[in-house]
Amino acid sequence: MSLLKRIGASRVAQKTLGVAGAEYLRFVWHTNRFTIEPADIYERLAPELPVIVAMWHGQHFMTSFFRRPEHKCKTLISRHRDGEMNAIAVERLGIPTIRGSGDHERRDHRKGGASALRQMLDALAGGWSVALTADVPKVSRVAGLGIVTLARHSGRPIYPIAAATSRRIHLNTWDRSEWNLPFGRLAMVVGEPISVASDASERALEEARGAVEAALNAATVRAHAIADGGAGTPRQGPY
Repeated sequence: MSLLKRIGASRVAQKTLGVAGAEYLRFVWHTNRFTIEPADIYERLAPELPVIVAMWHGQHFMTSFFRRPEHKCKTLISRHRDGEMNAIAVERLGIPTIRGSGDHERRDHRKGGASALRQMLDALAGGWSVALTADVPKVSRVAGLGIVTLARHSGRPIYPIAAATSRRIHLNTWDRSEWNLPFGRLAMVVGEPISVASDASERALEEARGAVEAALNAATVRAHAIADGGAGTPRQGPY
């Protein structure tokens, strides 16, 4: 391992970067004018809680600010070194984490997928909403079966969400990440809930997976359209 990687793997470096990341996102949140669609999403959401919140990798950085003070929410973060920095950032923003991730080659014993699924089910049963990225690992904009499996076992609906800022930098990464910038407009779009029956067949699971994928893509397109063309309103929230 190179010196740079060893430094990056140190707890001090991870904590420093995680805290800096959280404070940067908070700065972006406070300096952008905010629009959410639908405008009554919190009223719609209240009787459905707890829920499963689905996001795309690279489109998820600002979604931490979707949560209101009264919302109990945890988020799934991978055990990878980069995941550690993300976990520190998210926890600094007040959201507890569940560590682990699935794997399309089914190496869940190494990535903590089975344990993470149990923890997410326990969280939902305890009244906590759970947020997670829906992508198949390292495959951008393709939803995996993990999130619909979670919905089937928990009985909780999936709400797709996307966030975009008018000022952003597109990064050359596998997940097509966007670096959100301050002093512009921020839009969040929440799609219609997707439910999965407890006795869903493999075909029904695949249909639900496709519905999550389509809804996330639609929310992403809409969030960009609002951010790039809408005036926005001053943001409100616990941050």
